[in-house]
Amino acid sequence: MRPSTLRALKRAAELTRQNRLTEAVLIAEPVILAADSYEGDEILRWLAEHVTDFTGETDKEMH
Repeated sequence: MRPSTLRALKRAAELTRQNRLTEAVLIAEPVILAADSYEGDEILRWLAEHVTDFTGETDKEMH
């Protein structure tokens, strides 16, 4: 995944935790839409592995 894509996803996660969803989407959507199929797969894996980055929950809170 390109470093700029990863930065955008991390920033979107931070904004989501701050309840700034509109801003998060404005940052993440363009990089997701611009991704080729390889990078798109990487983004999907990253998102699946980092759900708590967006929710702010820890594994202990989820159980």
